[in-house]
Amino acid sequence: MKIGIACYPTFGGSGVLATELGKALADKGHSVHFITYQQPVRLNVFNANIFYHEVRVPTYPLFDYPPYELALASTMVDAIINHDLDLLHVHYAIPHASAAYMAKQIVKSKNGRNIPVITTLHGTDITLVGKDKTYEPVVTFSINESDIITSVSENLKEETYKNFPITKPIEVITNFVDVARFAKKPIDAFKKVVAPNGEKILLHASNFRKVKRVNDVVKVFAEVNKHIPSKLMMVGDGPERPVAEDLARQLGVADDVRFVGKQDQMEDIMNVSDIFLLTSEYESFGLSALEAMAAGAIVISTNAGGLPEINIDGVTGFMADVGDVDSMSKKAIAILKDDATLSKMKNQAYEQACKFDIQNIIPLYEKIYSKFCRLDCD
Repeated sequence: MKIGIACYPTFGGSGVLATELGKALADKGHSVHFITYQQPVRLNVFNANIFYHEVRVPTYPLFDYPPYELALASTMVDAIINHDLDLLHVHYAIPHASAAYMAKQIVKSKNGRNIPVITTLHGTDITLVGKDKTYEPVVTFSINESDIITSVSENLKEETYKNFPITKPIEVITNFVDVARFAKKPIDAFKKVVAPNGEKILLHASNFRKVKRVNDVVKVFAEVNKHIPSKLMMVGDGPERPVAEDLARQLGVADDVRFVGKQDQMEDIMNVSDIFLLTSEYESFGLSALEAMAAGAIVISTNAGGLPEINIDGVTGFMADVGDVDSMSKKAIAILKDDATLSKMKNQAYEQACKFDIQNIIPLYEKIYSKFCRLDCD
């Protein structure tokens, strides 16, 4: 099949999933065409079946805000017609679903083809941005006009129906992880650089937005560090990073916290970690937590959104209410004091991650695509 994928090319979960999905489909022989404003960060390998179409947005003095959605739709039309795509799979409702609807109508008017559109909902496109009155009518319309709608968790499916008048069924296809990539032997030399005296290693990775509550991560670590010699790695970047850095200095743990920015090789970092901290106010799924579990780290998280669908309290890690720093700290300290239980829970976290292995999930997307496959599809 010839599949067009529109996504955000950043480190966020939707972009990561879309890119990993495209790479896996290309490995299985499908032609995959990424359509976005820059090359996705996870698109870091050459594959003859992968194509990239950059969305170029012309700038004119007339526009205070260049019309990206129009440029995106035009690029979709160009890819569909000139590369004879079989379908469009758009990730994150805003603005990809509405742009896909526009592209679909243009293609239909040009050559009579009815290009199928699959829309995958990821999280804040529904729970935050999409609910804004500025966007809600367009979001609702473009989702309902999609041929197939999927969401990455049961929780997100429920939130979508609760907040939008969606008239079509939503199929849950969970996020996935490439277990083979993350389940590798830790690099001892790297671990010694991070924790030269054998300290325990805690990890957080996100885009440092307010919803991630990164200050809670620093507070949990500061309490843990009073009882257990440990280090904290903060991976990613965003508006809340300076606030978190300042808090680390205020709490006297700055020397034990490393803010390392955005990183491509997350598996090397996760492999040496003992605990992954995810203190978010909301997560539709928690892809970063799943990747950490595949690397053998236990997860201490909030119980918000779709996190209970992957993190089993007391088995793969622990959960607490949003903002309950005290409970998260106590659970982290207890598990880090008991090496036998820590080792057991790491194994259980890995086993849970295997249920979401990419090899189990990709066929579900292929099954959806096949519903629209033309006679000349590969």
